[in-house]
Amino acid sequence: MRPYELPLTAAAEAIRTRQLSPVELADSVLERIAHLEPRLQAYVTVAAGRAREAAREAERDIVAGRCLGPLHGIPMGVKDLIDVAGTATSAGSRVRADHRAQGDSTVAARLAAAGAVLLGKTQTHEFAYGLTTPQTHNAWDTGRVAGGSSGGSAVAVAAGMATFALGTDTGGSIRVPSALNGVVGLKPTYGLLPRHGVTSLSWSLDHVGPITRTVEDAALVLTALAEHDPRDPASLPTPATDYRPDAGTDLTGLRVGVPRNYYFDHVDPEVEAAVRQAVDQLQALGARLVEVEIPMTRYIQATHWGLMVPEATAYHEATLRTVPELYQADVRILLEAGELMTAGDYLRAQRSRTLMRQEWARMFRKVDLIAAPTVPATAVKAGQETITWADGTVEGVSDAYVRLSSPANITGIPSLSVPVGQDAAGLPIGMQLLGRPLQESVLLRAGHAYEQTQPARDLARVRAAH
Repeated sequence: MRPYELPLTAAAEAIRTRQLSPVELADSVLERIAHLEPRLQAYVTVAAGRAREAAREAERDIVAGRCLGPLHGIPMGVKDLIDVAGTATSAGSRVRADHRAQGDSTVAARLAAAGAVLLGKTQTHEFAYGLTTPQTHNAWDTGRVAGGSSGGSAVAVAAGMATFALGTDTGGSIRVPSALNGVVGLKPTYGLLPRHGVTSLSWSLDHVGPITRTVEDAALVLTALAEHDPRDPASLPTPATDYRPDAGTDLTGLRVGVPRNYYFDHVDPEVEAAVRQAVDQLQALGARLVEVEIPMTRYIQATHWGLMVPEATAYHEATLRTVPELYQADVRILLEAGELMTAGDYLRAQRSRTLMRQEWARMFRKVDLIAAPTVPATAVKAGQETITWADGTVEGVSDAYVRLSSPANITGIPSLSVPVGQDAAGLPIGMQLLGRPLQESVLLRAGHAYEQTQPARDLARVRAAH
């Protein structure tokens, strides 16, 4: 196996036992980037010189006995919303073309302290306000969408152009591209990972989280990042925690909720079949399946948009009035729509969210987690605007992709997307596990147990690259 093919956990162990050097790993990943980046366009910038120097420094430290932990010497990418001192944070927009970060975001600083090697900044849908990342191509089929808004991070990990990456998630922007590219994406509990130094889309819905090859890899990154930061008003006063799951696959006693409504409505049959098969596997590992009724489903999309749209417009108020021509048309339309929403609309969305959180908490008294599709369909063709379901219903692609992921943002609960197979066209399918607030360990344990029963996943074949 070539170094760039190694998942984080395996690479960390190889570095720890001196079977692999950080320099060899960085060189392998950078060569992979040079080969595939022209076709995939996962990166805004690649800092090859900086990465090689950081890898050399990591190697010197490790040889001298100063290993900082499992992320030391591991090459990674960060979404172009996340500040890294001295580098541009364009947020995928001409509005921020001249912006250079004066300091590190909290998550970037913590990764640097853990010895991770920054490869570069990954592509995002402009200001994270979209579900496709149109400039980036799907790692399994370059004629299809990457998903968004963290499309660059998901594609980089799926194609071996980063061992792990960070993304952000306001309505599904970590989990959607992870599902569409066959990798693991974790949206933690709201406030668990600090957002200081991260460009906001909607401050009451924004989350930072890891995109990785395996569930155990996601746990390693979460462990390095999850700690209180007073500079983020939403940051929770949680202590440092080791989230790594044990190696066992016994899920006896775990209650897995299977939705009887909403999550399997207007879902592609191949997606539904793969997810239900994965749920059956959880049951085979000892979990008890419990049917659940998802509450307040008719209000989910209206509540999400009612919160996100005015908050995003408020953030962009000055530039929307001074340089509106610099925004892409799809984003500008959404920002302008936010100016038409009233304070009453926003307050009603807030009240709806409060009720929804209460109802979801009541539902979780019966189960430990919920298992459902991450997205209702696999990656659509680039430029496709709608999906037509079997009953003739026509749905916008972005509306379809956000529909199953946004409840976790509204309620603030953690959600983990795990690959569970491919459709007949070879496109990845994802299952999401949703849990109670601050119960990431439960999701990671279940996801890891499921993963251990499946064949090892290959990197994306990147069909158009051959």
